[in-house]
Amino acid sequence: MTKKPLAVVAFGGNALIDNDDHCSINEQYQTVVNNVGYLVDLIERGWDLVLTHGNGPQVGFILRRSELAAHEVDPVPVDYAVGDTQGAIGYMFQKALSNELSRRGIARPVVTLVTQTRVDTNDPAFQAPNKPIGSFMDKATAEQYATELGWHIMEDSGRGWRRCVASPSPREIIEIDSIKTLLGSGALIIAAGGGGIPVERNAQGDLVGVEAVIDKDVASAMLAKELHADMLIIPTGVEKVAINFGTPEQEWLSQLDPAQAQKLGEEGQFGEGSMKPKVDALLQFLAGNPNGAGLITKASAVIEAIDGATGTWIRNH
Repeated sequence: MTKKPLAVVAFGGNALIDNDDHCSINEQYQTVVNNVGYLVDLIERGWDLVLTHGNGPQVGFILRRSELAAHEVDPVPVDYAVGDTQGAIGYMFQKALSNELSRRGIARPVVTLVTQTRVDTNDPAFQAPNKPIGSFMDKATAEQYATELGWHIMEDSGRGWRRCVASPSPREIIEIDSIKTLLGSGALIIAAGGGGIPVERNAQGDLVGVEAVIDKDVASAMLAKELHADMLIIPTGVEKVAINFGTPEQEWLSQLDPAQAQKLGEEGQFGEGSMKPKVDALLQFLAGNPNGAGLITKASAVIEAIDGATGTWIRNH
């Protein structure tokens, strides 16, 4: 049997929320339903699929519920909140994908895998936690939590104080062999949600949870590299990446090689909190898998992009 090409598709957690007024569970699920058809189009084209997803807003919701219920129940640790979102968001994609596959008469199992990602607690990120999570609070409340719970806190954008945690680099995807086995069985897989649940190995070699968050795009690049994927797709809100964005000189990009993308990034052409992490993730993937291809485009435009009609491709020519 000819081996199918493999695509890793990395959805953002914000991609499940159309706007702040439409973020209920049912509304998030409907957004997933609206997007899985494009993934099944890819499957119908003969691709195998591993889906990853972000979880930033969803972890924030869990921690907010935990804060509101603090007088009744113990707080939820961050690593458990990540695990919760892997199950919930994975369930959304698994159910929606299974239903769409069934409607099209495609018999493929869909599996969500709780995924742990090993980090190094000597990572410099732990010395300067800078990833805000959870809700805003006044300074006195934040300082109380810092004293009682050992939280790191920070003032965020003039809107109040928040808890902050480290965002260390991923070192190892613990379940990588299981993912490979599932792929070999013909399954479509949802894995490494939220970048994976951050864990470390203690002196005895046991896995221990770490209160941190891992960048979804970086972890997806690592996963795609480990799986020798043919393509890493990062859906976003626009069909192409632009340079000189928002100026009269704005230009949409169709093709870049890694050196060109690296240079444009160093010139500040990609927004630090928006496009640059996505481009950097594709460059990391290609550094370990030079025969692969990276694609940034809208989820609805993936098939058009594969046909050469749109999208920004980063690959070695």
